[in-house]
Amino acid sequence: MRFLFTVQGEGRGHFTQALSLAAILRKHGHEVVAVLVGKSDSRQIPPFFMNKIGAPVAEFSSPNFTSFYKQKRPNIFISVINNFSRPFIFRESLLFLRQQIEQYRPDKVINFYEMITGMAYGMYRLDKKLGVEMIAVGHQYVLTNPNYKTSAEQDVKFYLLRMLSRITSTRASKILALSFRDMPGSKDGKLVTVPPLLRSEVFDIEPTQGDYIHGYMLNTGYYEEVSAWHEKNPGVPLHFFWDKKDAEEVTQVDENFILHKLNDERFLHSMAGCMGYATTSGFESLCEALYYQKPALMVPVHVEQEFNAYDASISGVGISAKKFKLGKLIQFIPQYAPDEHFREWVHQAEIRFIKEICDNYKPTESR
Repeated sequence: MRFLFTVQGEGRGHFTQALSLAAILRKHGHEVVAVLVGKSDSRQIPPFFMNKIGAPVAEFSSPNFTSFYKQKRPNIFISVINNFSRPFIFRESLLFLRQQIEQYRPDKVINFYEMITGMAYGMYRLDKKLGVEMIAVGHQYVLTNPNYKTSAEQDVKFYLLRMLSRITSTRASKILALSFRDMPGSKDGKLVTVPPLLRSEVFDIEPTQGDYIHGYMLNTGYYEEVSAWHEKNPGVPLHFFWDKKDAEEVTQVDENFILHKLNDERFLHSMAGCMGYATTSGFESLCEALYYQKPALMVPVHVEQEFNAYDASISGVGISAKKFKLGKLIQFIPQYAPDEHFREWVHQAEIRFIKEICDNYKPTESR
């Protein structure tokens, strides 16, 4: 079968998920014909993705969260105003996406939580007019699972995220909800709970117990918080990663504070050898931390990551905070009690995805 991927270009997680699924599909004799990335001007496609995806990549403009106040937390109101002020740009993106699907004629489109893709299927009914069904993949779809329990306060808090999840999966033939834990899906079988898509490199590295804190800053504005903590605690080694465009590959603030430009291999090795992980709560890296059994301090940047942190805490990944107060992480380490079944769950990903995505699947075809 021939697949076309559409990927939300905010953060690192959707890119690593696409790489993982592409590898699984190719292992089973299928093809990824192209990847379309919906992104904003403030983000760039990670070099590791361009080097490893093994398919033509094209970009288009897509709605995004707008950062403010020294590039820290996004302002949802400003984001909405900014995105609705760009209707002509997004109209071009809708047309571009339809044209690309018409050109490549894939058997299926796999949508990694990209909004324009869901809108295009809703407006143009591409599943009917072109005969190309869409399968939606993302952690946020767990919120739409009728078996997932939240409080009334959380229902209000995550309303926007549920709405966005429905937009990105408009007319999807199947919705695959990436989850830290197994749970039943919907009764009609359209929404299915599946394991996280971790890259094969994760499984090749044996975790060790180091003496440093490994970290990731989605927005460079958090550098000041980490730097301020380091000044008060200079004896604790910090190895942080960021995606600052003009940064050197390695920026050594001093002997115990090192900043790395985001690199997938160095990131994983640093994760595997740390004593704890401080993060802006991307789903994929939280899964990596849980797989390596590294306690995490989660500092959500926006509502998606607030949900990631909430859901991760149920599986014992770590604790949440509003700032990079790394002392809280150090205090939490002795209490760390991760989900012991997580590794087994992750190792089921290949067979579960092939079963849900590929037609005429037979258990004997698994490898």
